Amino acid sequence: MAKAIRISKTGGPEVMEYVDVEVGQPGPGEVRIRHAAVGLNFIDCYFRSGLYPQPLPGGLGQEAAGTIEAVGPGVAGFQVGDRVAYAGRPNGAYSEERVMPADILVKLPDSISFDTAAAMMLQGMTVQYLLRQTYQVKAGDTILFHAAAGGIGLIACQWARALGVNLIGTVSSDEKAALAKQHGAAHVINYKTENFVERVKEITGGKGVPVVYDSIGKDTFIGSLDCLRPRGMMVSFGNASGPVTPFSTGELASRGSLYLTRPSLGNYTATREDLDATAADLFAMVDSKQISIEINQRYALKDVGQAHADLEGRKTTGSTILIP
Repeated sequence: MAKAIRISKTGGPEVMEYVDVEVGQPGPGEVRIRHAAVGLNFIDCYFRSGLYPQPLPGGLGQEAAGTIEAVGPGVAGFQVGDRVAYAGRPNGAYSEERVMPADILVKLPDSISFDTAAAMMLQGMTVQYLLRQTYQVKAGDTILFHAAAGGIGLIACQWARALGVNLIGTVSSDEKAALAKQHGAAHVINYKTENFVERVKEITGGKGVPVVYDSIGKDTFIGSLDCLRPRGMMVSFGNASGPVTPFSTGELASRGSLYLTRPSLGNYTATREDLDATAADLFAMVDSKQISIEINQRYALKDVGQAHADLEGRKTTGSTILIP
């Protein structure tokens, strides 16, 4: 038996239960992993609240790092004792041990600790596909990135700086503004005290930006469109303030033939080749010290309710991990 978090209904942090589960042995294409550290991400709140549906009762968590303890039939490339990390479905990372598909695992370099890996896989690979694939930013670009002091945001600030990109970041406090600047944001906007659309126009001399990365959703969506230059790209990759209100595609035409995409990590890492390449790019940036993973909060797995409350209350910065 192992401890794990399970939910039997959707709702607030109180629906998460810390229970004993039977782990079992891996089947074909599966491995059993003992987790050393588990990542906390906003997508976990979406599944817990019911915004993203899943069969119930079920688990939560899409990111962790640990050691393989058993390998099922037909698994190639992994063996017992390998240090591994992962990010993606199926849910269930909130656990001491789990059986899971081997095809979403990547081997962890010895230079990267379990804590760092658990804090960066989902967020870091998300930044990789956003900046290097969804819209390929280049040196000299000025871009807008919302929630710049969060886990994804701080990685994006550093990655943008390494690429010579001027990142305009939005934050919700002066303390978070200082954190984003420290990590490489060229400009920071406190949207609690400033109008981010007006500030973006000021910073860009009225031209707007070629791309906006928006994980906030409902509260910032239309404003984000207003920050784009003609034929700019709106990258909506999260719903921290709630899902985007339905709108007419004419809104894109009236603002200059804008592009809109709603990407997800799973689509960018669907093949072994894509997964390994995305992870390798992230590992290289961390190994080269161009990106530092800031683990600013640690919680015991049993205290995950408080962790969710703090995350949704915007009391966290950088990355957060759970310790089984």
